[in-house]
Amino acid sequence: MFLKQALHYNNPFWMYLLGSFVIIIFNVLGQLPLTYAIMQEGVVSPGGDPMEMMRNIDKNLQLFLLLIPFAIGFLGLWLVVQKLHERSLISITTSREKVDWNRTLFAFLIWSGVTVLLVAVDYTISPDSYEWNFNLKRFAVLFVIGVLLIPIQTSLEEYIFRGYLMQGFGGLFKNTWAPLVLTSLIFGCLHLFNPEVEKLGYGILVYYIGTGLFLGIMTLMDEGIELALGFHAANNLVTALLVTSSWTAFQTESVLIDVSEPSLGAELIVSLLLFYPLFLLLMSKKYGWSHWKSKLISKF
Repeated sequence: MFLKQALHYNNPFWMYLLGSFVIIIFNVLGQLPLTYAIMQEGVVSPGGDPMEMMRNIDKNLQLFLLLIPFAIGFLGLWLVVQKLHERSLISITTSREKVDWNRTLFAFLIWSGVTVLLVAVDYTISPDSYEWNFNLKRFAVLFVIGVLLIPIQTSLEEYIFRGYLMQGFGGLFKNTWAPLVLTSLIFGCLHLFNPEVEKLGYGILVYYIGTGLFLGIMTLMDEGIELALGFHAANNLVTALLVTSSWTAFQTESVLIDVSEPSLGAELIVSLLLFYPLFLLLMSKKYGWSHWKSKLISKF
């Protein structure tokens, strides 16, 4: 069992707390270039909102600076796992002998296809909800930044929540349901300061927590985070390339700009109650998942 791997090492829970603090420190250090850019003359307005000041920066540079902390944070994660816990990254990636990157690629391709299809259908049905924004030069820069750094951002989140912390809570509680619930709650609440919350209200946290549960269930059933890595990377990368809006965390030089009023209810219903269950069903059929109850709510 994926979570039981934490029991093979002498890693008390305080190590996971210390390790999380170290990763946060590395992430904060990675934010220094963005802070410096915001403070430059011509960008700063006295008493202004830092988020609004950041929006004055070129979008591609802005995205690059927003993603750099995750690359530095990944270095912190590697050091914590290797030096503090004396483990390998594979041990918080999968229960298999080696990482199955074919699983990651499969999940990435499936969810990329779904995302492209949904945007294409919505654009066909409601073209007035979008503005064409494609500029080859700016998009090419976005593509390079996105392909290189967005998978690092999404992978760090998966390694921390579905790998590192899920195993840490597993070792603490000796069951599967507590790590699943706690990591999903923490994952959702860390999105509290996203601009999406200001636009849509606190109800959007249901979506973030639900997404955490979905990714956690996928991890527990598949005995590793490979599928979650592929899904999360596809979700963020394809969205950043295809469509952005004025109220999302990432402001990109995407192909389209969504100018419609967002609907929280539709997002919750379509994602949490339709596409996520269907994705789990597909993965279950593809990889022969079984014993759902014992994997999701058992003790060990």
